[in-house]
Amino acid sequence: MSSSTLLSRRDLAFLLHDWLDVGRLTERPRYAEHSRETFDAVLDLAAQVAAERFAPHNRAADATEPSFDGQRVRTLPQVKAALEVFAGTGLLAATMDESVGGMQLPHAVAAACFAWFQAANVATAAYPFLTLGNANLLLAHGSAEQIDTWVRPMVEGRFFGTMCLSEPQAGSSLADITTRAEPQDDGTYRLVGTKMWISGGEHDLAENIVHLVLARIPGGPPGVKGISLFIVPKVLLGAGGALGPRNDVVLVGLNHKLGYRGTTNTLLNFGEGVHRPYGRPGAVGYLVGEPHQGLAQMFHMMNEARIGVGAAATALGYTGYLKSVAYARQRPQGRPAADKDPTAPQVPIVAHADVRRMLLAQKSYVEGALALILYCGRLLDEEKTAPAEADRGRAHLLLDLLTPIAKSWPSQWCLAANDLAIQVHGGYGYTRDYDVEQHWRDNRLNPIHEGTHGIQALDLLGRKVTMRDGAGLELLLETIRATVTRAWKAEGEAAELAGRLGAAVDRIAVVTRRLHGAGDPELALANASVYLEAVGHVVIAWMWLEQLLAVEALGSPDGPDADFLAGKRQAARYFFRYELPRTGPQFDLLDSLDRTTLDTRESWF
Repeated sequence: MSSSTLLSRRDLAFLLHDWLDVGRLTERPRYAEHSRETFDAVLDLAAQVAAERFAPHNRAADATEPSFDGQRVRTLPQVKAALEVFAGTGLLAATMDESVGGMQLPHAVAAACFAWFQAANVATAAYPFLTLGNANLLLAHGSAEQIDTWVRPMVEGRFFGTMCLSEPQAGSSLADITTRAEPQDDGTYRLVGTKMWISGGEHDLAENIVHLVLARIPGGPPGVKGISLFIVPKVLLGAGGALGPRNDVVLVGLNHKLGYRGTTNTLLNFGEGVHRPYGRPGAVGYLVGEPHQGLAQMFHMMNEARIGVGAAATALGYTGYLKSVAYARQRPQGRPAADKDPTAPQVPIVAHADVRRMLLAQKSYVEGALALILYCGRLLDEEKTAPAEADRGRAHLLLDLLTPIAKSWPSQWCLAANDLAIQVHGGYGYTRDYDVEQHWRDNRLNPIHEGTHGIQALDLLGRKVTMRDGAGLELLLETIRATVTRAWKAEGEAAELAGRLGAAVDRIAVVTRRLHGAGDPELALANASVYLEAVGHVVIAWMWLEQLLAVEALGSPDGPDADFLAGKRQAARYFFRYELPRTGPQFDLLDSLDRTTLDTRESWF
C-alpha cells in the first residue's frame, strides 16, 4: 500500500478488516452486492481523489477566503472543480439506498472514505458533509415528494444543503430562537428571521442551496417543544424541478474564522423582502413532518454531524501526525545524549526520546480516535442491518451514549496532536511554510461547532448516562468488560492492560452513582467536562485494548507489517502508561463532589 501523509491506508485496512471485520457485513441483504474488493476499491478511489483534487488547493483556499461583493459570493475555481469530481464518484450517496442513487456501502467503510477528504481539505469537504446530513435527515423524516424534489438533486451534486439552527441572540440555546413561520393557504409557510453561523449558507458551487431551518409556527408551545423544521431553498422550483424565482433568503455577510477559511460561514436573513417570491416578501418554506417536531428531527442531522465533527478532528490530527513523522525523520539536529562529540554528524530529530514521546502521544490520540469513529460507524451498521431486533436496539443504545464522546474526545485530543505536530516542527511549525499550523487552526473549530465541549459533557452526564434508568451506561460498561475478559484470557501484556482498564471501568460506575446520588443536579453537572474527559479516556483505552487483541491475533508477520504491528503495540502501551493514569485524579475530584466552580462568584473575576 502506498504511503501518504493524509491518512494511513494500512491502518484503515487493519481497523476495517482485521479488527471490525466489515467483510462479514456482506452476508446481510443490504450489502450483498459488495465484497472486500469493492470496499477496498472505493477506499482507494477516495484516497486518490482526495490527494489529486482536494489536497492541492487546501492552502490556497485558506489563504484566499470566499469573498462577498454585496451581490454574490465567489470561491476558488478549484473548490467547485473538486466537488464536481467528488459528486461523480457517487460518494455523496455512499450509504444511501439504491432507490435514490445510493451505493449502499456500510457506514464504517463510508466514514473511512470520507476521512480522506477531511484530511486533505476539511474546508472543501464541509460542503458535501453538510449536504449528506441534510439529505439523510430528509430521507428519514421527509415525504416521498420532498425526497424526490430535494434529495435526488443533492445526491447528484447539483444542490447543496445546510442546517440553520443558531440565531444571533440564541447560539446553542435553541429554546430562545425567534424565527417564525406563518402558515399559508397553499400549505406552504413564510419564514421571517435571522440565522447565524450557517456554514455553506451562500456560495457559487451549486445550482441551489437547500436550507433546513428551525422556526416557530405562531400559537405553538414555548421553548423547544414549539420548534418546527422547514425546507427553505435559496431558489424555488417550477414545473419538473426547473429553477424558478429567488426565494427571500439574503446573505447579510460572511463570518471570518480562525480556520475552515475555505468554507463560507454566513449570517442569513429570511423574509427581509429583498426578494419577493410570487409577488410578496417572506421566505417560502415547506414543513418537514409534523408541526412542533423540528428539534427531534434536526437531531437526526445533528447526531450524524457530531460524529462527523469527531471524524474531521481525527483526520486533521492524523494528517498532522504523519507530516510531523516525516519531518522528524528528515530534519537533522543535535546528537544523542550519550555522544558529546561536536564533530559527529547530527542525527534526525526522531532519534531524540522527547521527539519520540511527542510522536507516540500523537499516534495514540489519532489512531485511538480513528478506531472510535469507525467503531461508531460499525454500530450504525448494526443498528440498521443486524438480523435480530435486540442487537439493533443494543447498537442504537450504545451509539447514542458514545456520540458525545465521539464528537468531543477527538476534538480535544486530536487538536492536542496538532499542537504537538507544531512542536515537533519547532520554529518552522509556527510558520506557513508547513501545513501543521493550518491543521491546528482548522481543528480549533471542532471543540466548538455542533455543540461545544461543555454541551457534550452536559449531554453525556446529564442525559445519556441516566437514560432508560442507566441502561446505556450499563451497556457500555458491560461491553468494555467483555473486552477485558477476552484480554485476561489472552494472558501476557493484554492481561496486564486489561487489569488497568477494568479498574477504570469500575470507577466510572462508582463515580456516576455518586454524582447522581447527591440529589443536587447543579452540583452533579458542575464538573461535567471533567467527567466527559475521564470517561472519554477510558473509552479510548478500550479502543487500544481492542486493537492490541487484533494485533495479537495476527501473529508475527515479517516485513513492513512487523513494524506496523509493533507500532500498534507501543502506542497501546503509551496510552495505558501515560494517558489512562490521568483519569485517577479526575475521578477523585468528581467523587469528592467538589464545589469550587459552583461556588465561584461572578464578582471574583
